[in-house]
Amino acid sequence: MAILSRTLLLVGAVAGLATAQTIQQNGQTVAATEDTVPVAAATVGDELVLTDDIIAQLTSQELTNVSLFAFPDNSTTGEVKRGLFDQCKTFPGDLLWPIPAAWKVFDLLTGGALIKTVPIGAACYKKSGHYDATKCNDILANWNESPTHADDPTSVMSPLFQGKTCMPQNAANGTCELGGFPSYAVKISTVAQIQLAINFARNTNIRLIVKNTGHDFLGKSSGAGALSIWTHNLKSIDFIKNYKGYSYTGPALKLGAGVEVGELYAAADKYGVSAVGGECKGVGVVGGYIQGGGHSPLSSLYGMGADQVLSIDIVLPDGRFITADEKHNTDVFWAVRGGGGSTFGVVTSMTVKVYPRLVYSGLTFYVTSGNDSIANYTNEVFTAAVEAYWRKFPLYAAKGHYGYSSIYPRFDGVPGFTWEFHPWWSPKTKLVDFKATIAPLLAEWNAIGFDVEDSLANFFEYDNFYEPWTKHFPTEFVANADLRTGSRLLPAKNWEDPATLNKTISTMLDVMQTSALIMYNIVGKKQCGVDNAVNPAWRENLFYVIVGSGWADTSSPEDIEAANKGITFDKGAKLRSISPGAGSYLNEADIAEPNFQQSFWGTNYDRLLSIKKKLDPWDTFWAPTAVGSEGWYVTGQESWLPTQNGRLCRK
Repeated sequence: MAILSRTLLLVGAVAGLATAQTIQQNGQTVAATEDTVPVAAATVGDELVLTDDIIAQLTSQELTNVSLFAFPDNSTTGEVKRGLFDQCKTFPGDLLWPIPAAWKVFDLLTGGALIKTVPIGAACYKKSGHYDATKCNDILANWNESPTHADDPTSVMSPLFQGKTCMPQNAANGTCELGGFPSYAVKISTVAQIQLAINFARNTNIRLIVKNTGHDFLGKSSGAGALSIWTHNLKSIDFIKNYKGYSYTGPALKLGAGVEVGELYAAADKYGVSAVGGECKGVGVVGGYIQGGGHSPLSSLYGMGADQVLSIDIVLPDGRFITADEKHNTDVFWAVRGGGGSTFGVVTSMTVKVYPRLVYSGLTFYVTSGNDSIANYTNEVFTAAVEAYWRKFPLYAAKGHYGYSSIYPRFDGVPGFTWEFHPWWSPKTKLVDFKATIAPLLAEWNAIGFDVEDSLANFFEYDNFYEPWTKHFPTEFVANADLRTGSRLLPAKNWEDPATLNKTISTMLDVMQTSALIMYNIVGKKQCGVDNAVNPAWRENLFYVIVGSGWADTSSPEDIEAANKGITFDKGAKLRSISPGAGSYLNEADIAEPNFQQSFWGTNYDRLLSIKKKLDPWDTFWAPTAVGSEGWYVTGQESWLPTQNGRLCRK
């Protein structure tokens, strides 16, 4: 009877979407407007939250369809919802899709935070109804910069997975459609707004996604017909000089969900401390970065981004706002630190440990190989130098180094390569000591004619993190719509056996012939007393590599398919062949990674899936390659290029 009653209640609520939205006020039935509907938030501690009392008050006032914003009761399960709705998420045009009046009430309850999506590229389409020549020119001029997309409610930095349905570059001859953009977004400034969005999506069976910056490489911030929770504006940063936890006492930073890496590092510099964050300026720290594990220029010393977390404030799939730490809500605390974003709830803030200010030394260089006048070295010398560097990875990782470099095939038609260090650095090390550590490599390089030390290398030393990070790390180039990437974690054991090491190097040199290599000599150093969901492969890693495959807009369908399949079945297969049982970094992985559960989480996956099912029996949260995602699919996709431009359905 409980299930039947609940089902009838939901059916009645959804059927009511076709009626006018009203509320009782002073004994009168009046229209639901800004003047009659209060913002659904109450102050609890330092936060504005949605409470049972608020829902009860709105219910007593007979606000139309207030049940769509209610928390689940004990009898509400995923099975109830699957009995009410079909096998797919409710989609625009469906009978049960909320009418505009219902979205209006949603907007009122959030205090005007609901945004109906207009694709960022619409400003360039004269017939879109949103044409703006000045704005269009600005978008085109800054298309490959992170803020262009982070500051827009729904734009993402990997438009390939959105479906490329409103590209500003194609405005002259193309069309502008919503595609894989969400239908609506909520501009979040309070916890209550997140709770309202989660409850509404869960109760109406609408797909729910989360966007912070939109930096995700696999399309997790896109979704056709979805409601998006946009956390980018939660920018608070609080320095705690003496945080007192259960197993840690010392300095910490409490970070709002919208804080980006550049903002984290600026704050750490201001307070005279060192923080573990990403390499790219525009990455959201406590969003997908930490939740996905997150590697750092300091990982070989202090471990992964997720290893720094002391406390998590999060709204769960049932809409409840909780704090998780090592003594409270411990399953949530374990899972969110490395289990992936858009899976277990929406994080509003995290408290992370920070470290003393350090000295940094290292080098940068840029060289080119080939057999022409612009080349610094022949291809033979270049290849020998790269191999010599790779063979010494164990020494440098043990010293806490972060070797960040990239090798690209030359794009001018001349056989050869470019190699850029940006940078190779050593935290907690004076320059004289860094040079002593790498002296054997420099001597070996000189012996083969790769004499970068005196003419091409730029050595540096700084007494802080922020200055070398600002000067020597590259600005990220984003929003390339014709590029697929994949990645692999190559374990330290490959360097323990000469035959295995030779095979590893020969395979990497083979992959290098047809792909860029973005390389990190790094280990996700295991931190004493820290247990979380980070991929165990990070703890054994020595060589993290990203590979890519691109094409042109004018490429034939056959060439585009071949380029996409090449990431998974050519380059990816070769990398997997030299690292069986290892893994990949889930935030920078191939969206078609075979057996992604093992590759992204290893032995942690079964526990993660169990926690996911317990916290979210309704499947409120779903994202490609996320924990539990294997039970769903997006309709209308090529197996070799799954975008988010389609209906989300259960398998």
